[in-house]
Amino acid sequence: MTGDKKILVGVADDHTLLRNALARLISSFENYQVVFEAGNGKEVKEKIAKNVLPDIVLLDVNMPDIDGYETAKWIYKNYPQIKILALSMFTDESIIIRMLRLGAKGYILKNADPDELKLALDSVWQKDFYLSEYISGKVISGLHKDIDLPDEPIVLNDKEKEFLQWACSEMTYKDIAQKMYVSPRTVDDYRNALFDKLKVKSRIGLVLYAIRRGLVEV
Repeated sequence: MTGDKKILVGVADDHTLLRNALARLISSFENYQVVFEAGNGKEVKEKIAKNVLPDIVLLDVNMPDIDGYETAKWIYKNYPQIKILALSMFTDESIIIRMLRLGAKGYILKNADPDELKLALDSVWQKDFYLSEYISGKVISGLHKDIDLPDEPIVLNDKEKEFLQWACSEMTYKDIAQKMYVSPRTVDDYRNALFDKLKVKSRIGLVLYAIRRGLVEV
């Protein structure tokens, strides 16, 4: 990363020691400057409302008062230019999907090492996307880290498109089957067909494809 431009970062986490440590670490990275720390979404809103506008917010998912979900939704709606890097100790698909749907550009685990945090911030800033190395290896085999997509759009039939829309929600596959008035086995067939077509091996991979292709709204 070159140039004199400082990338401004807000750090939001309800654990004071961790938040302070993250802020100090990020401030030590070349070209990065922490402009605020916050213990919950309410404090994030207050900081931003005072025109302390970061380029990136490192946002803990689980916080008191106003959590990471509501904060991400508010940031995306009111300040879409601010990039959100979600921070969590959980690898649950439902949490990752929800944060991506709410506008997060990346997701990193709290046990990541400093080099990965730097990589995550760089990737969110430069490439508009990052997923934790652990999550990428665990659930997104078949997609590059940069989430490169095929040049040619992939043709999906109507049922596959409908399934993809529901897959980007928080519903279980059983719930999706009921919504589509088909059997769970049929839903499995739709899922497997899309895994094959899109070269992904997880539901998160489907969601990423849909978001990057503009097939669902965040």
